[in-house]
Amino acid sequence: MIVKILNEAGYNEALTGLSLSYNVEDTSSFGQIADKLAGKDGGHNKFLESMVVWIDIDAPRYWWSQFDTYRTGTSKQSESTMHTILKRPLVQEDFEVPILGIILSRLNMMIEQKEFDEVKNTLPEGFLQRRIVCTNYKVLRSIHKQRFTHKLPQWQKFCNTVLENVEFPEFITK
Repeated sequence: MIVKILNEAGYNEALTGLSLSYNVEDTSSFGQIADKLAGKDGGHNKFLESMVVWIDIDAPRYWWSQFDTYRTGTSKQSESTMHTILKRPLVQEDFEVPILGIILSRLNMMIEQKEFDEVKNTLPEGFLQRRIVCTNYKVLRSIHKQRFTHKLPQWQKFCNTVLENVEFPEFITK
């Protein structure tokens, strides 16, 4: 699994939005207010929705099926198997862990014969798929709260990588 933060935006805009609740134009002191509100759910931290994060993720299909729980405030663009699975033979590096050689050979035979449905039905859940995810701090906060101690090690890797690379990790962990 590979997780890479591509870009972040919206901090200043989030503080401007937050300042509207206080009828204040100068947002210079709102970093402290944002810090206090980030850990308060129930609408108090909705400014986190305005802080956008783009993440490049290469993960196995079984992880993506869990990630798809977080679809509100999130969009994804992917290496769709619909458009890419028949373009080239598969190699062991296309999987989270190596698969049996006989399965790989069978998949490649089906790819060569352009048997799309058969490839999709036979493709192991450990097949890696790359997606560019556009999400926000509020969603990342929910993911961290719900998945940081999850039994799948990919969740710990995702959470740790995000925390190590976003500009305001304290907004996620409060």
